[in-house]
This record gives sequence, structure tokens and C-alpha cells, in this order.
Amino acid sequence: MEQPSRIIAALLLALGLTAGGWLVGHGFYRGRSVERFVTVKGVAERSVTADTAFWPLRFVATDDDLNRAQTAIRDSRAKVLAFLESHGLPAASAELQALEVTDRLADPYRSGPVESRYIIAQTLMVRSTEPERIRQASQDVGDLVAAGVVLAASGGPTYLFTRLNDLKPEMIAEATANARQAAQQFAQDSASRLGAIRRASQGVFVILPRDQAPGFMEENQMEKTVRVVSTVEFYLNN
Repeated sequence: MEQPSRIIAALLLALGLTAGGWLVGHGFYRGRSVERFVTVKGVAERSVTADTAFWPLRFVATDDDLNRAQTAIRDSRAKVLAFLESHGLPAASAELQALEVTDRLADPYRSGPVESRYIIAQTLMVRSTEPERIRQASQDVGDLVAAGVVLAASGGPTYLFTRLNDLKPEMIAEATANARQAAQQFAQDSASRLGAIRRASQGVFVILPRDQAPGFMEENQMEKTVRVVSTVEFYLNN
């Protein structure tokens, strides 16, 4: 009787393994079918105008006599402030950022005669929440040169857009809607029904120059483009 009992036990074990394998396989299949999804991207863009501008103005004066050089730099500073005032930029909008005095005779690496011993340079940082005023002033900077102000290279104005948070909710909603539209088209083409969102990634907001060409920097343009790309995963139902 011992031999038949062993045979019956072996058969029961085999049946159990077969049934278990079918259940595992069926469960895996059902699990995989639930996880059918599509990944799409949605884009939203806005055209914006800078709301803040900075403009460093650097000017210099040279002379063999330090007092005369100081007088010349004060005269230039007065002309710069008057120029800014004429463009609706009050003196309070210009902050002294740097004052440099160079004695060329103290330079151990100099060679040859020195014609102007002292060089005084000042940098005024002009700041305004009316960028158009700074833009117009920068277009007329030749008037300062005509008035005798010696300008040093300090770069043009920098334009900033600081109200990005005001745009975020609306742009995120639009990007998500665009992603859903793309997913809906995919579901239709694959004979499926679009389900709920499985996972979503907002993406990074970027501010781009309006004119996207080589050499065109975003910070040098008043007109800009704000863009966000959201990545969204949607379930697909049969």
C-alpha cells in the first residue's frame, strides 16, 4: 500500500504546481494588463515683457593731477545723472557700485612714459521697474559721449521677468490639457480608452529670448517667451 500512496501524493503535488503556475501566470497577465499606459508631453508657452531692468554705466576720467581727475569724474557723474533724469530715471534709481582709482606710476609692470598718471572710474548701477525707460536711455547713450563723458565697456541693460509665479497655475493646466489631447489621440489610434493619470511631472519653467537666434541672449531682450513642458502618463483601458 505504500507504493500507491506515494504515486497519489506525487500526482497531487504535480496538480498543485500546475494550478499554482496557472494562477501566477494569469495574475501576472492581469497585472500587466492593468499597467497599460501611454507617456505624452504637453507644452504651454506665453509671450511676456520684462518688468525690471538693470543697466551698469561705467565712465572714466584721466589726468596727471589727482584733483583735476576727481573734478572731471564728478562732472561726468553729474552729466550722467542729468541724462538719466531726462529719461525719467531719477537719481535714486542710480546706485554707486564701484569707484576705482589707479596710479599708473605705481604699476611695476609699466613701460614707457606715462601721459595721464591717474585714472578714476565709476560704475553706476541703474535699476528700474519701467524697463522701457532704460531701453530708451540706452538707445540715446551717444548723447553722453557728445557731452564729453568717457564711457567704458560695461555691457548693455539686463531685462528680467519676475512674475513667473503668476503664470504657473494657468500654464501647468494648459500643458496638462495638451498632454491629454495627445494621449486621447494615441488611445483612439490604438483602439483603447483613455484612463486616469498614472504619473505626472511638471517639468521646468524656462524663460527664452523672443528671437531665438545665435548670439541673442534672453537677458538682453525685453520681449521673452516662457515655456513649460509637462510629462504625463495616462492609463489605457480596453
